[in-house]
Formats: sequence, C-alpha cells, structure tokens
Amino acid sequence: MTILITGATGNVGRPLVEQLHRAGVKVRAITRNTSAAFPPEVETVASVRDGLTGVSAVFLNSRALGPDLDWTVQAAKDAGVTKLVALSAINADDDFSRQPSRFRGDRNKEVEQLAVDSGLAWVSLRPSLFATNFIGMWAGQLQNGDVVAGPYASASSAPIVESDIAAVAAHALLSDDLIGQKVPLTGPQSFTNTELLAVVGQILGRDLQYREIPIDDVRRRFEAIGFPAEFGAAYAALLAETVDVPAVVTDDIERILGRPAQTFADWVGRYRAAFTRTLQPQP
Repeated sequence: MTILITGATGNVGRPLVEQLHRAGVKVRAITRNTSAAFPPEVETVASVRDGLTGVSAVFLNSRALGPDLDWTVQAAKDAGVTKLVALSAINADDDFSRQPSRFRGDRNKEVEQLAVDSGLAWVSLRPSLFATNFIGMWAGQLQNGDVVAGPYASASSAPIVESDIAAVAAHALLSDDLIGQKVPLTGPQSFTNTELLAVVGQILGRDLQYREIPIDDVRRRFEAIGFPAEFGAAYAALLAETVDVPAVVTDDIERILGRPAQTFADWVGRYRAAFTRTLQPQP
C-alpha cells in the first residue's frame, strides 16, 4: 500500500506523513521543498503528476493542489486509486462570503464534492478552526505586549489541534470505518476570544487583555499584511455569526481515536515560545 499526501509540509500534512510512517505504511509526499526533512523512508515527489503511479489512496488538500484539484481526482481514478480522503472544513456548507479561507486558496466545498462524486471510496474531514491560526493572529502582539486587539471579544470557536486532524486522516486512510462520511472535527471545548486569551495567559503566567476593535480596523490590518480585502470581510462575517453563540463541539475525535481531543491549553503549552515576550517589561 502506498498513500499519496498532498500538502505534505502543511499543518495537517506533515503530522499525517509522520503518523503514517510510524504505522509502517509506504508514504509518498508531494513537496517542492527539498529541505522538508521527512524520515528517509518517505518518498518525495515535486507534483501530483509525478506521484500517482502505484498509489492506493490519496489525501486531498485543495489549497496545495490549486488549479490541479479537478485533474487530480480524475487522474487518481485513471491510475487505479481506490480511496480519497478530502480535507474540507466544518463550515463548508456556509455561504462563501463567510468562508475566509477561500480567499487564501481553500476550496473546501469543491474538494468534498469531487471526492463524493468520484465513484471511489471517500471520506471528507470537516475540521473547525485550526489552533495554529492563533500564532498568526496573536503571537506578534503578545511578543510585544499583554494586549490582543481583535474583533468580537464574545465570538466563539472550538479550536482543533492539527495533529488530531492528521490522526483521524490516518485512520480514514488505513481503515474502512469512515467511508462515505462527512466527519465534523472540533476541539473539546467552545471558547470566546476573551476566554481563549485567558487560557494563553494562564499558560504563560501573564495577565493578558483582549481589546475589541472596530471591524474596519480588522479589515485594514489584513490588507496591510497582503490579504485580499475579501478575506477581512469574510472573516468578520464568520465571527459575527458566533457572537454570544457557543461554537459547535463534537465528540468525533474521541469516538474515532478512542481518546479525547487535545485541549487548547495542551497546544499553547507546546507552542508557548511563539507567544513569549521578546522584550521583557522594565521593573
């Protein structure tokens, strides 16, 4: 059995490659990064066009595949692949105006539908907000102070640790338990933004404050770092839907893996260096 992993150096792809390798499976990872530092037994190829021969299952990452997404599914069928596992999202059925990741290349609805319509055995994973997103959103601010400025202090999410997504993906690739399912995956608890920051503060031993700012300021901040204007609008619309409404929490990780989902506090503890002040306050 050879399993092809697209997006192999991403937040889900890398732990997935490592978990499959530990399971003794032959893994073929798609990456153009020659210094990806996978275990030596992991085969690497530069593109999906170079990697389908002899493959039995494919993990589909729509952002990594880009314009080759449709082609990849058809080529997989032609090459004799028997199973597709798609990385989608918990909000894949929402209006696209509330899916900010689309403006960074994700095609969550399309990758799921292509897998469903492929005629092959399929599983679609629908994770919630990735825990690592908080490094991008909060780490820079917390390296320089104790205040996070952001939208909607009472907006809710149930962040999931990416290695949990990878563990479910590995299970889906190696067994038939989840075939034909769209599996919603979340962290074990819903938090508001204020509560999430309190968790970070508890782990760091710091008194942190969440300062709510106008949505227009949030949009401008995203544009300043190179995101399209549509991303900021979609991000604001997504959060607005969750104000004072607890995020959905599922038990699918525990049901599938036989252990609880990792907590946000667990994740912060492992990545605390990302949030540590670069300049200590003067006495």
